[in-house]
Amino acid sequence: MAATALPPLPPQFKSLQHHLRTAQELDKREAVVAYYCRLYTMQTGMKLDSKTPDCRKFLSKLMDQLEAMKKQLGDNEAVTQEIVGCAHVENYALKMFLYADNEDRAGRFHKNMIKSFYTASLLMDVLTVFGELTDENMKHRKYARWKAAYIHNCLKNGETPQPGPIGMEEGDYGDESEEAGFSPLPNQESESSSSTYEPNNMPTPNFTGIHIPPGAHAPANTPAEVPHSTGVTSNTIQPTPQNIPAIDPSLFDAQSTGEIRLTPEDIARAQKYCKYAGSALQYEDVSTAVQNLQKALKLLTTGRE
Repeated sequence: MAATALPPLPPQFKSLQHHLRTAQELDKREAVVAYYCRLYTMQTGMKLDSKTPDCRKFLSKLMDQLEAMKKQLGDNEAVTQEIVGCAHVENYALKMFLYADNEDRAGRFHKNMIKSFYTASLLMDVLTVFGELTDENMKHRKYARWKAAYIHNCLKNGETPQPGPIGMEEGDYGDESEEAGFSPLPNQESESSSSTYEPNNMPTPNFTGIHIPPGAHAPANTPAEVPHSTGVTSNTIQPTPQNIPAIDPSLFDAQSTGEIRLTPEDIARAQKYCKYAGSALQYEDVSTAVQNLQKALKLLTTGRE
């Protein structure tokens, strides 16, 4: 979609090379996510160096790409409405995270799973375009990066990785989650200084045929549901069991007293929860939809979250 070729990536922007590569890999199948990956690269690049001639030239071309994409996606509310865009990127990131987490917990270690963990962490970076990350997404990002590095290093050294969080405390994922540990990941090697960032130069995406079950918001430190294989091939699609949260009984008795004054920020948060619920249902994630709708209803009826 973004056909304009970019000049070589300046050394000052080396930390952004994987976000840009992710955008180019997603151009054809997830243009909205690709757009926000480029927007993140643009915004972060401006903060890193917007004065050096090479950086200014690169950012100018990247801005041209963004403008072209925005025109082509002009009727997509995920681009025109920030709340919808945030929900779209977050759901896609968590889908990738859950796929990798399920594979990890089932002891199926492979390059596709490693790359999915790492890409999910990059997309969590991209979410900062919309504001600060939630505590949950910060934990997902740190865990995904640590897992990608840990499993990659184990396979590289001929060792068998241990599945799951390996008994770590919630949120305690070690120093290996720092970005410095990710340059050797498969298909994530550093580009040479002469490399030009064009779609035709990017590695072929390796996610074809991946089945991602619902429940994309399952946190990293809780058990994930992994579909059990029966070994029998069937053309009938079996519904995935859903773990539906209990409805808060207080919501049934909640009545507006006429004294509740909702601020514009309250209304915006309620809209956000409703948008998240709608996005979750696109992935058949009923549990997340119910949770977000309950949050919206509580906020609207009590003025509190």
